[in-house]
Amino acid sequence: MRREWDQTPKFKILIMFLELAHTKLDVFITGKQLVLSCYKLSKLLPQDERFNMTQQLRRAALSVQLNIAEGSSRKSDIERRRFYEISRGSIVEVDTILDIAVELEYFKKEDLTETGNLIIKTFQMISKMIVY
Repeated sequence: MRREWDQTPKFKILIMFLELAHTKLDVFITGKQLVLSCYKLSKLLPQDERFNMTQQLRRAALSVQLNIAEGSSRKSDIERRRFYEISRGSIVEVDTILDIAVELEYFKKEDLTETGNLIIKTFQMISKMIVY
């Protein structure tokens, strides 16, 4: 079992067991930053949202990363695009959850700047990967 830490600005990225090529892609690294940011934000949601918004935010954010990984492992362009489309849909879901959280005054939009930038960056990168 080999673990290796790679320093990037503000984030430590653990290169896991398989050390596959997709783990070095910018979209994978940015997607991971988005997941970590969403998990941190979810801890700030009210206790009564623990089984609703908190879980959905985490599930959607994790889906972004998991579908990037799974899509990267597919040989068929059609399959790969499908997983990237699912990942992009999950980013839209994260954005929508955070929009509702702002409307409910759980967060101020200004407090979500870093996460918002990760949403935009990840969405743009995945969109470029979906080639028609």
